[in-house]
Amino acid sequence: MTSFSSPLSFLPQKWLQATDLPKEVYQHLAGYVPKIYCLGPNLNPTSEDLLAQLLLQAPLEWYLCGEDPLVGLAKLEKNNQPSQLCGHVFKVGEPTYSCRECAADPTCVLCMQCFLGSVHKEHRYRMTTSGGGGFCDCGDTEAWKKGPYCQKHEPNICDSSQEDPLANLSADMIARTYNIFSIMLKYAVDMLTWDKEDELPHGLEPPERGDTYYCMLFNDEVHTYEQVIYTLQKAVNCTQKEAVSFATTVDRDGRKSVRYGDFQFCEQAKSVIVRNTSRQSKPLRVQVMHSSVVAHQCFALKALTWFSHVIRYSDALRRILCQVGLQRGPEGDNSLVDTLMLCDSKMWKGARNVYHQLYMSSLLMDLKYKKLFAIQFAKHYERLQSDYVKDDHDREFSVTDLSVQMFTVPSLARMLITEENLMTTIIRTFVDHLRHRDLQGRFQFERYTAQQAFKFRRVQSLIGDLKYVLISRPTEWTNRLREKFLEGLEAFLELLKCMQGMDPVVRQVGQHIEMEPEWEAAFTLQMKLTHIISMIQEWCASDDRVLIEAYKKCLTVLTHCHSGFADGEQPITLSMCGHSVDTIRYCISQEKVSIHLPVSRLLAGLHVLLSKTEVAYRFPEQLPLSELSPPMLIEHPLRCLVLCAQVHAGMWRRNGFSLVNQIYYYHNVKCRVEMFDKDLMMLQVGASMMDPNHFLMIMLSRFELFHIFSSADCRKRYNRESANKDVVQQNSTLIEEVLHLIMMVVGERFVAGIGQVESCEELKREIIHQLCIRPMAHSELVKALPENENKETGMEKVIDSVASFKKPGVTGRGLYELRPECAKHFNLYFHHYSRADQSKAEEAQRKLKRQNGEDSALLPPSLPQLCPLFASLVNILQCDVLLGMLGAVLQWAMEPSGGHWSESMLQRVRLHPQNLPAQGFGQGVSHHVSLVGPGEAPSTSPSILAVLETLQNAPHLEVHKDMIRWILKVMSIKTMRERTAAAPPPERAGGWQEEMVRDKDKAERKRKAEMARLRREKIMAQMSEMQKHFINENKELFQQSLEELDASTSASLEHSPSSWDSVLVCVGPRRWRGGRGERRQVVTCILCQEEQEIRADGRAMVLAAFVQRSTVMSKNRKRPPHDPESYDPIFMHPDLSFGTHTGSCGHIMHSHCWQRYFEAVQAKEQRRQQRLRVHTSYDVENGEFLCPLCECLSNTVIPLLPLTKTSCSNGEQPGLVQWLNTTSQQIKALHSAHRKAKPTSDEGVEAPPPPEGFRPDHTPINPYSSSIKEMLTTFGTATYKVGLKVHPNEQDPRVPIMCWTSCAYTIQSVERLLVDEQKPLFGSLPCRQDDCLSSLARFGSACWTVSSLATVQSHFIRLLAALLPDPQVENSRCILDVDMFHLLVSLVLSYPAVHCQDSSGLSTDIAELHLLHLVTVAHLVQILLTSIPVELTMEQESGGVEHEEESVCLLYNTLRSHIGSCVYEVSSGWHLWRAVKAGILPFLRGAALFFHHLHGVPTPPELNAPGASEWEVLCAYLSLPSNLLQLFYSYQEVLDGSCLHLSSFPRESNKLIELPEDYSALINQASSFTCPKSGGDKSRAPTLCLVCGALLCSQSYCCQTELEGEDVGACTAHTFACGAGVGIFLRVRESQVLFLAGKTKGCFYAPPYLDDYGETDQGLRRGNPLHLCRERYRKIQKLWRQHSITEEIGHAQEANQTLVGIDWQHL
Repeated sequence: MTSFSSPLSFLPQKWLQATDLPKEVYQHLAGYVPKIYCLGPNLNPTSEDLLAQLLLQAPLEWYLCGEDPLVGLAKLEKNNQPSQLCGHVFKVGEPTYSCRECAADPTCVLCMQCFLGSVHKEHRYRMTTSGGGGFCDCGDTEAWKKGPYCQKHEPNICDSSQEDPLANLSADMIARTYNIFSIMLKYAVDMLTWDKEDELPHGLEPPERGDTYYCMLFNDEVHTYEQVIYTLQKAVNCTQKEAVSFATTVDRDGRKSVRYGDFQFCEQAKSVIVRNTSRQSKPLRVQVMHSSVVAHQCFALKALTWFSHVIRYSDALRRILCQVGLQRGPEGDNSLVDTLMLCDSKMWKGARNVYHQLYMSSLLMDLKYKKLFAIQFAKHYERLQSDYVKDDHDREFSVTDLSVQMFTVPSLARMLITEENLMTTIIRTFVDHLRHRDLQGRFQFERYTAQQAFKFRRVQSLIGDLKYVLISRPTEWTNRLREKFLEGLEAFLELLKCMQGMDPVVRQVGQHIEMEPEWEAAFTLQMKLTHIISMIQEWCASDDRVLIEAYKKCLTVLTHCHSGFADGEQPITLSMCGHSVDTIRYCISQEKVSIHLPVSRLLAGLHVLLSKTEVAYRFPEQLPLSELSPPMLIEHPLRCLVLCAQVHAGMWRRNGFSLVNQIYYYHNVKCRVEMFDKDLMMLQVGASMMDPNHFLMIMLSRFELFHIFSSADCRKRYNRESANKDVVQQNSTLIEEVLHLIMMVVGERFVAGIGQVESCEELKREIIHQLCIRPMAHSELVKALPENENKETGMEKVIDSVASFKKPGVTGRGLYELRPECAKHFNLYFHHYSRADQSKAEEAQRKLKRQNGEDSALLPPSLPQLCPLFASLVNILQCDVLLGMLGAVLQWAMEPSGGHWSESMLQRVRLHPQNLPAQGFGQGVSHHVSLVGPGEAPSTSPSILAVLETLQNAPHLEVHKDMIRWILKVMSIKTMRERTAAAPPPERAGGWQEEMVRDKDKAERKRKAEMARLRREKIMAQMSEMQKHFINENKELFQQSLEELDASTSASLEHSPSSWDSVLVCVGPRRWRGGRGERRQVVTCILCQEEQEIRADGRAMVLAAFVQRSTVMSKNRKRPPHDPESYDPIFMHPDLSFGTHTGSCGHIMHSHCWQRYFEAVQAKEQRRQQRLRVHTSYDVENGEFLCPLCECLSNTVIPLLPLTKTSCSNGEQPGLVQWLNTTSQQIKALHSAHRKAKPTSDEGVEAPPPPEGFRPDHTPINPYSSSIKEMLTTFGTATYKVGLKVHPNEQDPRVPIMCWTSCAYTIQSVERLLVDEQKPLFGSLPCRQDDCLSSLARFGSACWTVSSLATVQSHFIRLLAALLPDPQVENSRCILDVDMFHLLVSLVLSYPAVHCQDSSGLSTDIAELHLLHLVTVAHLVQILLTSIPVELTMEQESGGVEHEEESVCLLYNTLRSHIGSCVYEVSSGWHLWRAVKAGILPFLRGAALFFHHLHGVPTPPELNAPGASEWEVLCAYLSLPSNLLQLFYSYQEVLDGSCLHLSSFPRESNKLIELPEDYSALINQASSFTCPKSGGDKSRAPTLCLVCGALLCSQSYCCQTELEGEDVGACTAHTFACGAGVGIFLRVRESQVLFLAGKTKGCFYAPPYLDDYGETDQGLRRGNPLHLCRERYRKIQKLWRQHSITEEIGHAQEANQTLVGIDWQHL
């Protein structure tokens, strides 16, 4: 240490006395930095940091504090007043919270700690994950409307926080700090912005200079990982692994040295890299740098991090650093902070990140300097932005990203607008970047190249900045703010002027358009500007003077635009119904027309604001309203609406999809507020200032319908054109559209300023009309409502008054339903309905009315009053031109033969007439315009009324009868009133003109619906008939189950269960044998529909099955995987660490039909060319296929076998002792027979004689037909192949063992499932599982017939030796290491191989019974040794069975005497007996399932219902005594020593891990999770295994591992370790459950987390707080326990083909 301590002690002293401090410090750095950093090819950060801390940072800190830094910094910290700003900088993926009620804007966020300590957690908050950067706004009073502080940052009242933090420091210390900070900051800035590769700044040249260089590779966003990895492998000949690690580091830090050596060596690598990457795009950036330059750059970064670290100790240090950073140079040149900013795009990613962090922790945390920094930022704004546009790094790595930290602070934003003219700067910079214009100066986005698109995306970030600046409206205005805002508005109008009329379209006639024109860019721009336009209107509305000026400016620009485009317009005079108007002729179907009219629309918005803020009435003299030319105002919006009408009428079909898409977005909720809605408003503005007759004539002229209505006898005129069917059809649609538009102009008054309404009325109406279509989920409603700039729709305030919420079940989501009292507000002609919405809504509302028994006419709702500025709109309803139009349409309706009217036309007309008196009375009184002219009304009303009278009885208008009747009723009341000149009726504000209906043929639709209903009923009747027929036809199919039921009921009725032999018994000599009559089982093949009886010598029938490895019941996931070649699976360990599960969908086929089907699947797979090889959801090479009927994933088939016939032996059967003797003699005989078979064994040993009737040399005949034998082999080999992960081999001795263990494991897992679901043991399984278990058990008992007999016999011998030690069997297992149920199944299923050589009359039944007894006793011992409770916690129940308790104690003490001290003493027999019963129950239930399916014995009814009496019934069914200890008398086994891994019984069912209630806890846990491989790096996609709780770093190169020769991601690798290839994961950042199976299969599944509206939020897009839904989590757990994950994935992939293409193995 001595050598190190020397610089520490003398340096600071020397520096304190130095006259030229910078030189001294530089000398020290020049000497030491190259000795510490960059000494070899691989940088070693840990030792470098240690040395840098000792040799470089420590002297700086000594100098700074003037004493030992540990003491000095601690003092500073103690004296420091903690800041009220939290300033916690977010890591990637950390949860952030924003309050929807109190945040000033959506960018105001809190970190988790502050949020939990704040008032906002009780409010409506939104939770998102941070992208990194950004900091917590706790303590910032401008960010929150209320509750700015959490408990931790609450300011103390006593301290005056205004005082200068520097006051606490001594002048001496301030000077020292100032010195050292300015030297080090200058050093760091110089080094990071240094661009020479081979020399250093003055004063830093190293004492001795070596010839070592680095070849540095820099990150860019153009090249992909794959390209970089490939290039590196070529350039620096490294392995794939190393190349991947290089690429990962380059991507993370922005640069990495890929070669170290002399100049030539590095230069060579550089040239290869450049050559290889320059083909498609610009090459990767590579530099050859001298090692000392790299060393100093490394330390410069270290110095910046050191600054961040040191200033945390004291606000005073932070302030000094800010001063140093912002201090101008001697000649007034840029400060250090500016220099860094301006070189931002030249630096690499890592350097940028470090200095941005430093800015955030210094400049942005100090309010005084934040302001100064903001001013500098605004001054350089234009330059920074153009650097960013040229740069290719993402916005989050650019200094421009800091704008959000300053521009969203309202006071700063206003200061920057007034002092730095920020608003104008942003807009001008934006317009400068969009240089492509046409001749009129409009933006032109034609033929968008990738590069332009990239640039355009970059430029859009400027709009984001503008939005930040405008996000909070000023409450008080200064003159300077007005002036600068209006200047900004002028710039903005210039921008809109470039958009007015861009992307014009011309109708294609004759042939279809060849190239779809580019339209997306213009709409993207429009969408980005939508909020800005709305916000500018809000700013204007908050000050009268600004509004008036803005209106004038906008009008000037619009007039200027109009004078620019006059092509295609010819003057013309129109006259109709005695009125004439001078206008222009403009044929929209022939000339150019554009959808983009932002200037007109902004003016419309401002005009409505004049009315809303009453400026129009208070300062009329200041407004140019009298000079307005209404025809000019409505011209372009009207053209746009006509374009939509003509597109609907099918006149623009040849213009392709680009136009269809434009029309769609024009009406879409994202754009309509500033597009369609404003066009409609502009028509209302125009109509309110014009003679209504003129307005309508201009409208008809633009719709190109004028000639139809204007001729004296329009009927004939119309008829003459009827030659062309298309034209007639188009005109009909256009007439409907025109009538609809008139209705909207008069009737849409729910905007404050047009009608006298509150702003929430508009929203309520919007919600009501959405819910009239159907009940909707919260997220659907939010999507259907326009959002404001804060991403809020305002829905929460009004939703409860119009709708009620219905909670969701286990699937689906919560829905809002309309309250019945709101239905009266329904208007069929709601202006935001699309055609589809309208017809759905109409149907839903009519249905509702019919259900409630009301008249099904959809009456129009009443409307609010119009505002004075728009009052004259109602005149339209009684002007001559409209009445002429209505008359004409009604006239056509009277002569249906003509066919030139459509029902919707009539429906639109029906209510126009009656509005005449309604409006006349309603508004005429309240306003100076007297509406009912004496000449007009009487002359037209009666005629129209008369026509309606006639129509009321017209047969072809049946559907509209109720409506017409209603109109006539209302009209007659009106005319009566008029005649009697009574007092005016109450104000209904004339609201009925709304009732008309859009879709073509209502009557036709009704008739069709009726027909469809009849057809449906007929089909249903046929189906139920067929069903009955089917059951009769396929009696046998249903027979088995019916007979079993009958049998079980009859059996239980015939005998009372008290007598021993009457009870149903499924094992042993007394077992039930199906009524002595032979039961035939006949099934139908799903492929050829032939029936077939299941017989041993018949054709084989098979079930589609799926075999998979499983760890669902595993109690030990740590066990290393076995070596498949040498593993011996004969004994299953009680921890069930992995098993083989077989499931089936229950569909039956002939074996030959299945073989043909499978061969066809294989052939199809081979025919698909290699290059088109998409993954399918099944892997044919692995033998997988989809069940031909239900498309369930399968990978083999199980043969169906008949019940084995056993002779019922009436002779005396041997007891256990006798049977054991016989068996052991048989085994000895087999041993010697097997020895003889081996040629090598010695013949000398004399074999004992075999017992009587046993013939070891006898080969039994195989009862099965060849096709069944073939299927036995097929299923056996498949189970062996999947279970052991080996290649198929029919001869392998382990095949039968794998089949038996699969049978046992499947039964065990079914038994556990039934317990977990609290269902009875029998009767509750679906028949597919029932069939599967029966075929498995019967297959197990037959599979020995296709294996070598000797093999199966030797298996039996080894299995039995586990219970009864056999000297000739080596290394038999300790009984504590054997799962007894697996042992029982294997013994019972392998015994027939021994029994087949025995002709002494012994039945297999007695053997099964004795085996069951033996295994049960062994299991009892297991339980007593492993599962006895240490503490007797439970209270003893009275009335226990003393006999049982005594025998348990006896047995237990016998065991203790054998084994000794490792078993502790238990005195209470009751507790022992209780533990034994609980422990052995699963075994008994499993055994009952097994024997039931093996022998087909009906089940006792008590086991078909869940109940308490299970124990006795089970014991009886298994012919065991209910006091199991009676078995013990014949027990004669000595235990060998105890063993290590003890499983206790009963085994608990495995559950998925516990998840936290609140989702943000998970996000928080995941945000602190770092990737285990790449040293402390944040993981991008942290993923949680729901089976074992491990957090993994998914979807990244860093954590890929090799599995069976393939690179796989962390999740896939984990599934093989934890779930035998099946995995269930939660992707924390996406809130998404991921199912994986194998390497190629996977799917996403809905997460178990729901928000308050009962919806999941995959991708966390909505940000509502999420809480765990236990039912849904249980559903996922059930899928897992049922082994249905793979099946679920199969179905998902079949349903959604995109899932198949995902590379699941890389997750």
